Amino acid sequence: MQNRQQRDQRQPREPREPREPREDREELQERVIDIKRVAKVIKGGRRFAFRTVVVVGDGNGRVGIGIGKARAVPDSIRKGTDHARRQMRKVTLAGTTIPYPVTAEYGGAKVLLKPAAPGTGVIAGGGVRAVLEAVGVRDILTKSQGSANLLNVAMATLNALESLRSAEEIASMRGKPVNEVRPFWERRRPEVTTPKE
Repeated sequence: MQNRQQRDQRQPREPREPREPREDREELQERVIDIKRVAKVIKGGRRFAFRTVVVVGDGNGRVGIGIGKARAVPDSIRKGTDHARRQMRKVTLAGTTIPYPVTAEYGGAKVLLKPAAPGTGVIAGGGVRAVLEAVGVRDILTKSQGSANLLNVAMATLNALESLRSAEEIASMRGKPVNEVRPFWERRRPEVTTPKE
């Protein structure tokens, strides 16, 4: 009873300002790498569903891989995309390529990534290409050396990218000047001054 009286005594609210559309969904590239039909054996036979592997990246050093599973393909893609957005991680790049060669494994998949000169392009196939293009690498050489399973190849590529360290981090770990550990194409030559006669 008392609450009702207090409610009646309150002044009416001021009209709200119209809300701006939410800008938290930044521009991200989404790629569906793999769609597989999977089966669960139940009492009456088999129940089929779809497993989708999705890569999401901002093209500027952030990437995530998500797996979605549902009875319908669009639902599994949506789930995979949401999962990938939540799993996004930052990756160290050196301009349009990577700082140094790296190898990584995931399950039976093994992936080798090598830096390349500007203008080379992305020399990669399938899952590796999707992850590298989503993260924003433009010039790279790659080789998939193990299993051809697209999910494992994509995860191995992500592991390889995550293991990369910047020149500054490596220099501080080794106690060397940054210019010594930089990739050779980024090194600054010391200025040589010639004496004037």
